[in-house]
Amino acid sequence: MNASSPRMHTKPIPSSGEPLGVIGLGTYVGFDVRQGSGGTARLQEVLHKLLEPGGSVIDSSPMYGNAEAVTGGLLAASGARARTFLATKVWTRGEQAGMAQMNRSMELLRTDRLDLMQVHNLLDWRVHLKTMRGWKEAGRIRHIGVTHYTSSAYAELEAVLRAEPLDFVQLNYSVMDRAAEQRLLPLALERRVAVLANLPLASGSALRAVASRPLPGVAGELACTSWAQLLLKFVISHPAVACAIPGTSRPEHMADNAAAGIGPLADDAQRERIARAYQA
Repeated sequence: MNASSPRMHTKPIPSSGEPLGVIGLGTYVGFDVRQGSGGTARLQEVLHKLLEPGGSVIDSSPMYGNAEAVTGGLLAASGARARTFLATKVWTRGEQAGMAQMNRSMELLRTDRLDLMQVHNLLDWRVHLKTMRGWKEAGRIRHIGVTHYTSSAYAELEAVLRAEPLDFVQLNYSVMDRAAEQRLLPLALERRVAVLANLPLASGSALRAVASRPLPGVAGELACTSWAQLLLKFVISHPAVACAIPGTSRPEHMADNAAAGIGPLADDAQRERIARAYQA
């Protein structure tokens, strides 16, 4: 892609105004490979396909096996760290254990400053948010947030969003799973919290459900040439969503996903047409 090629849409992080490319990358499973294995060359190309059109968000976790170490190694080898928005999580109990885990993540990711640290699944969130705020003041963390992946925890997630000043919340959101639309996405807009949409293709289930169907007419209106692009466009067009982070280890899938961030975003009527076409 050259300088004249279309660039990915960006949305501002409400708390800082920093623009984020609307399509990012999740590293769960796909980046859990042995360092130095043949698979890492393919993952380097995945990162290239993310960054080339203007994507930047890479989301990981200590619970993702080798993903943090592999990501850190690939970014160091390519010299691409400055072009990325690097996010990871803390998922343990206790202040000292939390600090040790966050320090280890920074070592594995080969960075002395993280763009986003998140409390994974709200585990011991009061303790970790206190630590994270101190690290943010010290310049070790640029943004802080919380995550949860199951709707059964949304009441607790809502309470935390109402009580705590946060930069980000990460939650599941897709055409298959719209529970967050009821309360959490409107609340994120109200509280000026950026949303990272996890599992925006429902771990591939959403795509498998429509694999044999032709694209609906709304796809052409939104410059989408695949179902993956159309279903991601549904997610990133919600006003609360700053970035969707589908996971992949295949460069061709990353390129297809990134293309969802180019071309018109959907208005409310078009989003509902996408949902109806999916449900048909």
